[in-house]
Amino acid sequence: MSIVNQLFINSLIAASVYTLVAVSFYLIYSTTRFFHFAHAVVFTSGAYFAYLFHILLGLPLLIAAGLSAAACAGIGSLLETGIYRPLRKIGASSMILLLASLGIYIVLQNVISILFGDDTKSMRTGDVVEGLNIFGARITPIQITIILTSIILVTLVSLFLQKTRMGKAMRAVANDPELANISGIESNRVIAVTFIIGSALTGIAGILVALDVDMTPTMGMNALMMGVVAVIIGGVGSVPGAALGALLLALAQNFGVWKISSQWQDTIAFTILLVFLLFRPEGFLGKKVKKATI
Repeated sequence: MSIVNQLFINSLIAASVYTLVAVSFYLIYSTTRFFHFAHAVVFTSGAYFAYLFHILLGLPLLIAAGLSAAACAGIGSLLETGIYRPLRKIGASSMILLLASLGIYIVLQNVISILFGDDTKSMRTGDVVEGLNIFGARITPIQITIILTSIILVTLVSLFLQKTRMGKAMRAVANDPELANISGIESNRVIAVTFIIGSALTGIAGILVALDVDMTPTMGMNALMMGVVAVIIGGVGSVPGAALGALLLALAQNFGVWKISSQWQDTIAFTILLVFLLFRPEGFLGKKVKKATI
């Protein structure tokens, strides 16, 4: 029974990270309709900014985390206003934007490797302590923080989208960009705000992962892929759907490797993705659409 409880706890931890990445990716994708590959390196940047501020510069962890999230938001804003917006202005297709994003990912990942090296870095400076015992399962304070932070941030994002003027504008642009422009909504401003929020969220996810399991320059791509799978499983266009997809994905991965090697986790994830794409492409909570864009 304790093994089952431990697997469930591990699933909650993984789902919390997947949810933050999934929701942040969904926000950007829903307003821009292209696959923002560079989102992966923004995730990685969150971890490395925190390492810079906390370990190298000696700032308190909370201050370092806040500065790191702000730096990630700044990167997202610069990518949107400096690269994606000019490309959209000249009529670039979603494929061109995707290729530009992939190029940005490669460049920024290599910049991180040059500045910090390719070796694994750690922000865990204290002694290794045994986790808390909850119904026979072990969970560390940072893992509890990951779960609580994810719940709080996703709840705040949901309220922001439902209750605020900017949130409603973001939903309008996501639903119908042309109608939103006709209605007087400045779509470029909305997209910029979306990039800021989405980049800050994924940066925070990167920080939390780095505090739990260390960091490498390539850590962001796997996180992005799991976030995208979670979005598709839960249903594109729904924050609760992304959270549900993240939980189901994490449960399948952790319980799936109970009897087999952990190296099969990614295989399990993409097998589930293929099944959903074939039989329920709209996901659990998503709505059927007539066409989709890359």
